[in-house]
Amino acid sequence: MKKLSFLLTMAVCLFLLSFSSDKKGYQIGDTIADFNLKNTKGELVSLNSYKDARGFIIVFTCNHCPFSVAYEDRIIALQDKYKAKGFPVVAINSNDKDVVPEDSFEEMIKRAAEKKFNFDYLYDSSQEIAQKFGAARTPHVFIVEKQKSDLKLKYIGAIDDNTDQPEAVTKKYVENAVNDILAGKEVATPTTKAIGCTIKWRK
Repeated sequence: MKKLSFLLTMAVCLFLLSFSSDKKGYQIGDTIADFNLKNTKGELVSLNSYKDARGFIIVFTCNHCPFSVAYEDRIIALQDKYKAKGFPVVAINSNDKDVVPEDSFEEMIKRAAEKKFNFDYLYDSSQEIAQKFGAARTPHVFIVEKQKSDLKLKYIGAIDDNTDQPEAVTKKYVENAVNDILAGKEVATPTTKAIGCTIKWRK
């Protein structure tokens, strides 16, 4: 029954996805601006505060979306694999709490504790950061690389090519992109289509 409910919810999200358009934002090669958002520990976090980072795996996600829930363990695994290599995960929830109460800051704290998130889970309460990035889905990934004093955008899109069956994944887009950067190469596939629920904008 849970699987049927999950599939039905995903089908509705995909149906709504076909009637929505992505907001414009950063493009590959752009320099992104740093930001300062509160994490689930109540601390203000900026990218500049990660002194040893070589770049970041920035994931726009949330609590309620079944696509985001399906990827939580894989996001935790990305942090386990790449933080030590200089590419930590930074997760951001930009959904409006009045539209989706399950995505309030208080519920973020509960979810982070329940899932033992090993990465910063930040609250974009103004939705300004999602608008700057052009984030439209949950999850929606943006990989940036530090180049001197700049943060250059190298990848935009999905985590991989199979939402509901991790064992059936054949293309690990985020891992491949980070591996290319670490090897000093250009990212072979810099953009893919993010599949997920739409970000819930303030009415």
